[in-house]
Amino acid sequence: MANVAFVLTSHDAVGANGESTGVWLEELATPYYRLVDAGHNVTLSSVRGGAVPISPESLRPPAGTAATVQRWLSDKAASAVLASTGNVAALSASQLDAIVVPGGHGALWDLPSNAVVTALIETLLATGRCVAAICHGPAALVQARDANGQPCVAGRNVAAFTVAEERAAGLADDIPLLLENELRALGAHIVSAPAFEACAVRDDNLITAQNPASAEAFAEHMLAALAP
Repeated sequence: MANVAFVLTSHDAVGANGESTGVWLEELATPYYRLVDAGHNVTLSSVRGGAVPISPESLRPPAGTAATVQRWLSDKAASAVLASTGNVAALSASQLDAIVVPGGHGALWDLPSNAVVTALIETLLATGRCVAAICHGPAALVQARDANGQPCVAGRNVAAFTVAEERAAGLADDIPLLLENELRALGAHIVSAPAFEACAVRDDNLITAQNPASAEAFAEHMLAALAP
């Protein structure tokens, strides 16, 4: 079975407006349970370690009614792990078969600038291991470069939370970057569905997905990538 590390944001506020944010729980819970139920070894790490903030919006209907969210909220062991995550600085690429980066707007602040996360992504992609990121999670990809110094997303099919979705959410002017535009500028081929509809794509060992509605398809791609 594979060793999989989830890499989570520690950022808990949206820019100047102070709105609470963090990880979007369905984007964590769905791949988490699919991987655990399949027998894979899963650990949770975050930028600062310790307790990970959860986006309040991801706990409210309709997002909060997702089956995996409800399972998580009744799972005391999972909640305890999320309250005491390890620091990403302790992760070793040599011990990992895959990393998963869930979204939530917090990811836009502390994942692009984290050198440890960037190095992990670069190493795993270069060695044929799996990197998976959903919604705002692909923010962790923007600084990653290949052996030739080119963006790791250049020429790849990539899905992420779109500009249209940011505008619909009312946060386009409050966040540090518009992820779709950033990835496109790096040479990614953006693959997307209409706003808030499911879209997940696998390009070799890179798996990305657009939004929470994509969580199940995202998890399916991961299971396929990690199959013996």
